[in-house]
Amino acid sequence: MGSTLENSVASPPRWHEIARRTIEAGFDMSSEARIGEMLRTLAVGRKALLEMGTGTGSATAWLLDGMDEDARLATVDNDPKVQAVAREVLGEDPRVDFITEDGAAYLAGQNDGGFDLIFADAMPGKYEGLEDALRLLQVGGVYVVDDMSPQPNWPEGHQARVDDLVLRLAGDPRFAIVGMDWASGVLVAAKRAA
Repeated sequence: MGSTLENSVASPPRWHEIARRTIEAGFDMSSEARIGEMLRTLAVGRKALLEMGTGTGSATAWLLDGMDEDARLATVDNDPKVQAVAREVLGEDPRVDFITEDGAAYLAGQNDGGFDLIFADAMPGKYEGLEDALRLLQVGGVYVVDDMSPQPNWPEGHQARVDDLVLRLAGDPRFAIVGMDWASGVLVAAKRAA
């Protein structure tokens, strides 16, 4: 895309405050703005959204910016200190529920088909508890993961986990998928009817 389009996309109202506080906190695993732009677009018209890995709320702000007034977002993180930034900046929005819990335990306790968009930005829901995450998705819903391209903060051997995730989703007949060289690398899977 040309620079005109890239420079004309407005960020959510509270996103700059989150970005500033993220830097101050030394948190280096926040979703980048280009992922946020995609999430905001995908959130439009969705009613039940799940974010695995709140972090400081960067992606949360973008999701909320795309959501309708009657939509709900559950955002899960196991680190209350990091999630506190998101709670403090975005907590007055009645559409968001902040859940501080082990992600795998949260996924295991949810009913099938409860969400029409899942953004898996943490190990649980992406590399751990994948089947639990996928069973939560409604038919027609989308499952989104980022950080599919090599990242400087990846632990040793992480590329094998990424490759396994891509192969598992590509081979799963329940889903139509697309991988994109967008931002940190994105994979979007849409759930088909049985």
